[in-house]
Amino acid sequence: MKQYILPALRLTIACLVFFSGIYTLLIFGIARFAPDHGEGVSIQRNGKTVGYALEAQNFTRDDYFMSRPSAAGYNAAGSSGSNKGPTNPDYLKDVQTRIDSFMVHNKTVRKEQIPSELVTASGSGLDPDISVAGAFIQVPRIASARGLSVEKINSLIDQDTEPPLFGLFGTARVNVLKLNLALDNLK
Repeated sequence: MKQYILPALRLTIACLVFFSGIYTLLIFGIARFAPDHGEGVSIQRNGKTVGYALEAQNFTRDDYFMSRPSAAGYNAAGSSGSNKGPTNPDYLKDVQTRIDSFMVHNKTVRKEQIPSELVTASGSGLDPDISVAGAFIQVPRIASARGLSVEKINSLIDQDTEPPLFGLFGTARVNVLKLNLALDNLK
């Protein structure tokens, strides 16, 4: 029995030291080279923080781009997904409610045109980005509400589109808060 317990204890202690100390310091060191030195990238307007680049916000007015739905109520302290599967009746009801709401606000859009991220919450419930298609589909509503040309809003989307990471990972995306702030700057 001693031949099994001692190696198990040594492995446990080695894992504790590595994952609680060495690994943590390594990740902390890497984060120091990131923008804002791992402290989170805040988005400023007139010297005041209006949001964070990695945190979604709820936009409900027709003159703004709408964010991806949040299962956490856009609360970063309670980040979570819904944990409901794609065949769960409650989940399907929630998605249908979101589709109906989206179509009320975007009268020119057909149900099959709606990008999935505009009616489904992300795993964290705080995804700040939408796809380029998710942004473009909202343009007619915003152009009408703001009295702007579709071309001008399309140009904003093109300017704020972020490419896939290293050109390989993920898809092109648009940060909703940054895009909405750019809309406000058009006035």
